[in-house]
Amino acid sequence: MKIIKLIGLVLFMACLTSFVGVLFVGQYQFDYSKLSENPTEAEEYFYQNLLRLGTHAKDKFRMVDDIQSSIAAANRAINNKYAINENLQNKVDSAALSLMDAPFTTSFYEDLPLSKVQLQKLREYTTWMAGKKYSAEDLQNYLKQAINNFNSGIINTFGLDSYKAKELTTNTLKQSVTGLVARHPSLLFTLIFVFGAATALLYILPNLVLLGGPGIKNNGIFHNPMTSRKWLGILTGSLLITFYIILYWFPYYLVEWILITEPFAHWLSGGTSSQWFVYGLLYTLAVGVMGVRMLIKYRHSNYHLIRTLSVIFFQLAFAFIIPQLLAKNSLPAIDLKNMWPLDYSFFFDYRIDQMIEAGTIGYFMLGWGIVLFVVAVPVFTYLYGKRWYCSWVCGCGGLAETFGDPYRQLSDKSLRAWKIERWSIHLVLVFAVGMTALVLYSYFSGNATVLGLNSYTVRGWYGFLIGSVFAGVVGTGFYPLMGNRMWCRFGCPLAAYMGIIQRFKSRFRITTNGGQCISCGNCSTYCEQGIDVRSYAQKGENIVRASCVGCGVCAAVCPRGVLKLENGPEAGRIHGPIEISEKGIQVF
Repeated sequence: MKIIKLIGLVLFMACLTSFVGVLFVGQYQFDYSKLSENPTEAEEYFYQNLLRLGTHAKDKFRMVDDIQSSIAAANRAINNKYAINENLQNKVDSAALSLMDAPFTTSFYEDLPLSKVQLQKLREYTTWMAGKKYSAEDLQNYLKQAINNFNSGIINTFGLDSYKAKELTTNTLKQSVTGLVARHPSLLFTLIFVFGAATALLYILPNLVLLGGPGIKNNGIFHNPMTSRKWLGILTGSLLITFYIILYWFPYYLVEWILITEPFAHWLSGGTSSQWFVYGLLYTLAVGVMGVRMLIKYRHSNYHLIRTLSVIFFQLAFAFIIPQLLAKNSLPAIDLKNMWPLDYSFFFDYRIDQMIEAGTIGYFMLGWGIVLFVVAVPVFTYLYGKRWYCSWVCGCGGLAETFGDPYRQLSDKSLRAWKIERWSIHLVLVFAVGMTALVLYSYFSGNATVLGLNSYTVRGWYGFLIGSVFAGVVGTGFYPLMGNRMWCRFGCPLAAYMGIIQRFKSRFRITTNGGQCISCGNCSTYCEQGIDVRSYAQKGENIVRASCVGCGVCAAVCPRGVLKLENGPEAGRIHGPIEISEKGIQVF
């Protein structure tokens, strides 16, 4: 069996090496015939400049430089065409002074040498001023602000903003790839993704025999360089962090992965692949393959078998396959198990418009999403605690419980970490609620600015800081460094929402039998949420914590059966230590 594991490991490492290596073997040659059929004005400028730089074969980094310089040139051309320059701004100021003794009206713009776009936008930006009189200083300041707003929004409206530029760079690179990757994407997909998953299973399956009889085997976990913050764990964490940084901000460097998954994406969704399709595929494979490892390791516990199968099912069906099938039928491709505030973009204008435009099924999706966090969360959390979602359904929890299981002992159990956790997770919840309130106000009122805050700016910062940096780079990249539930413990706003309910209004608790506790510390060691379970067990005190996700590993690793996950009456759910003396058993 050990030989089979070794063969599996060697073959998996060969697949992994090929997976990373394929990113560096391509050549790129820009082909004008592959341009989009209806390019925008900015894209036309972009393509013209890119052609001037030459169409000969280049390496990826040279090609990216050419693309980005062409994007910058296109934006300069767009800005020169549409911007209100200083000379024209002075003419606007001078003409406006004629309104000093009369109420402001936007009709004076018509006598100025403004383009149709400039005229339309300046009217929009200053309509609110109509009918009022202003001093010369205020009038000039308001008009200058309107012109600045117009100029600063030119690239977003007519040019290639950061999102469009990232997408254009990725698509142009994908269309320019030549060589093996472009000729044989299906073959490479099979060799890397399919064979890679198979070889990983070849490494894992012999554990059915090697792990022996009953009991959860964690032998040597603090001596293994992968699971004890030693060189291999640090290297793995560094690679994961690098991957997430590239995924979120430089996806065009993953273009070969996008290209080799294109046939599978087309078969599944009828569309093209993207960095998010690649990520979804990798995520699902990680949950599935490491879920098999989880099933083998915890095979003597029915609770863990069922919940592991549950997270594999929900990730595969709800998070990956169903959204692709929805997209194939031109419907909003949403994850039906995901909900606000974890799905922070649920109430963004484009998401709401997509669902409304989809008709009856879109209205169902909108209603379903609202019912989930308004009704399902409080009801099911009252009945079963956070575990119904965090340990059985959630994709983030699913990855943490499968791919992240080898790192659960690395969670910080200190009091300081607990204090940081309480502030951090609830501040993220407040941020999510405030951001959503701004977004909804802007959607219904049409006014992007509320109390001096621009809703688009706020939601952009939330997406960057929480959705990308915290949930992605830190939340998963830090598995080998700080444990597998960093995001769930310190950042997830949905976990914070459910935690408040679980702490104060729930039937769920972990009961303890203090008389049987031998203080071995297994429970605290393997608590991924950093709870000092042993201190509760020693005192015979029920564990009622907002952070507990009910994974049940503390109960599974206890050699004396001290801990038990229970749902019961609220009365007596929270109590202090139990004292056993000649007076009998006293509960404090």
